[in-house]
Amino acid sequence: MGYIEDLREKVGNQPLILVGVAVGVINEEGSILLQKRRDGQWGVPGGFIELGESTEEAGRREVLEETGIEIGKMELIHVFSGKEHFVKLPNGDEFYPVTIAYISKDVVGGVLKADGVETLEAKFFKPTQLPEGLNPLIKHLIYSFAIGK
Repeated sequence: MGYIEDLREKVGNQPLILVGVAVGVINEEGSILLQKRRDGQWGVPGGFIELGESTEEAGRREVLEETGIEIGKMELIHVFSGKEHFVKLPNGDEFYPVTIAYISKDVVGGVLKADGVETLEAKFFKPTQLPEGLNPLIKHLIYSFAIGK
């Protein structure tokens, strides 16, 4: 069991502040790596940090776990937070995420493949040919990656 699951056992569904990462992986052609999640929506790889883990370590771990791609250097792009990012999950859990967004143009290894658990499909998309059904917050995040802020 991870940190968040342990915390939820103690506090139930009440709102928490959770810190996570999102990583825009850009290939040599300038396309961005997106993952199709179990809910059918496309997004960038990412997730919450675990105890003792740096945000950079979490970003590299999440990209590898979810897409099979290993990345090296990461550049901080933006930190997203605030009430407009509030999330209430179907199970009743509530949280305010603090999402640290990185970009990486440094693919150092791995083979692109969906993990089949969190990711149903992983694919690079040109910024002008993004898939349908992207969450507006994800579109804003991708725009931030594209312009570098």
